[in-house]
Amino acid sequence: MKVSRVAEMRNMDSQAIDRFNIPQEILMENAGQAVHSVILSELGVRNKKFVIFCGAGNNGGDGLVVARKLYSAGGEVKVFILGNRENLQGAARKNLDIISRMPVEVSDIESVELARPAILDSDAIVDAIFGTGLCREVTGIYRNVIELINTSHKKIFSIDIPSGINGDTGQVMGRAVESDYTITMGLPKVGNMLYPGFDLGGQLYVSHISFPPSLYNANSLKIQLNDPVELPPRAQDSHKGDYGKALFVAGSANYLGAPYFAARSFLKAGGGLAYLATPKSIAPFLANKGSEIILSPQPETSSGSLALKSSDEIIELSRKVDIVILGPGLSLNKETQQLVRGLVGKIEVPLLLDGDGLTAIAQDTLTIPKRPAATILTPHLGEMSRLIGVELGEIAKDKIDILQKTASELGATVVLKGANSLIGYPDNRVYINTSGNPGMATAGSGDTLTGVIGAMYGLGLQLEDAVRMGVFIHGFSGDLAAAEQGEDGITAQDILDYLPLALKYYREHLAELAENCYESIYEV
Repeated sequence: MKVSRVAEMRNMDSQAIDRFNIPQEILMENAGQAVHSVILSELGVRNKKFVIFCGAGNNGGDGLVVARKLYSAGGEVKVFILGNRENLQGAARKNLDIISRMPVEVSDIESVELARPAILDSDAIVDAIFGTGLCREVTGIYRNVIELINTSHKKIFSIDIPSGINGDTGQVMGRAVESDYTITMGLPKVGNMLYPGFDLGGQLYVSHISFPPSLYNANSLKIQLNDPVELPPRAQDSHKGDYGKALFVAGSANYLGAPYFAARSFLKAGGGLAYLATPKSIAPFLANKGSEIILSPQPETSSGSLALKSSDEIIELSRKVDIVILGPGLSLNKETQQLVRGLVGKIEVPLLLDGDGLTAIAQDTLTIPKRPAATILTPHLGEMSRLIGVELGEIAKDKIDILQKTASELGATVVLKGANSLIGYPDNRVYINTSGNPGMATAGSGDTLTGVIGAMYGLGLQLEDAVRMGVFIHGFSGDLAAAEQGEDGITAQDILDYLPLALKYYREHLAELAENCYESIYEV
């Protein structure tokens, strides 16, 4: 499913009205019907009491349609308008005129005390205050009302996005409604899908409000959810070489877990042959722990990291594999970092850079677009900050734009790891991943991801699909671990151990996983 920016949704609205001659009144009616349907399904309407807060824009107009439909279906409704009701125009004004002719209490609100008794006596609240266009800090009566809503302990339904969330970034503009359900129109907005907006929206529903598919599936929309794709089958007469060969250049005396988790996760996720170039002093330990991994012990520095003189052998090994993973646990040793920078320009197969490999290449990013084969970068926010020289806080506030710019300039696929990880491609496409959970914020989790991405490529997916499905399967494995063990205490070993089950479930339930976007969005 596509995801839109605020401006893109405004353009869709305009095209629906101007190109397809769909009146604004119909679009607003469909939006209100979608909200009513969700309320009916999740709570019920007859003999229930509702308080609806409406702003003085089209989001408020949607709320007025909801008020009418709830009243018509046997609910008791009170409407509070924030802002000057004279600012309501077009379809929103028409719906105010309609509801004003009904025995529904409609009040302007200048103090939260006016609404407090109604909220205390209600079953649910409908938030139709701001919508997705908010670009200023929430203050005054608006902030007071939002705080009252959040402390009400009532079921909260937000229209389009929880009021107070920036529709393009998911950031809280001072204060935001904490919803139980959000019903968004046309398409989910970026702010619906990125934290903290994703978390504050509760269960997300989307209604296309009768937009033609040519609008909401347009190629010009570059952002979308990381929807599952079918994995190639494993043939009965296949052998290990049919499922990919990966070379992991990883590990140092102080980081023994990273090379193990990276290489073994490739095998546990279905990959065929995992080669590991690692310092010779730690090779015996790794051979004992992961006997299925093919070790290639390498010369090392005095501190136990890979030495420069290992370069020629690593390059020779890279010619025998389908993909190289460079970086997990390599250390920040100056000689090793120099080795990494030299390897990046010489490896002629697809290359995934992670961890200490990213730190090394941050000093010479111009090497990346000159590479003869595809490059994949898997930074977390801190690594992304070092890679592009932008403050971490600035990246957090503008993830999509920065990701698109970085992937385009470097000619690389970039996985920006975190809650709802983002996968960006050089052509500006961005996929938002919704698998995974907070328990996966643990040492070694990122190393495991590198192996899963390699395995998806080894299974036969095109590289761009292998990257995003690697991200999905990695998160899905963590979700299976959390479902059985709880989120607290999940380790990289748990994620690794659940990979075969994740692949099995994925293959058997692909249609179910795809239907509701992995339970992140339901259509109404």
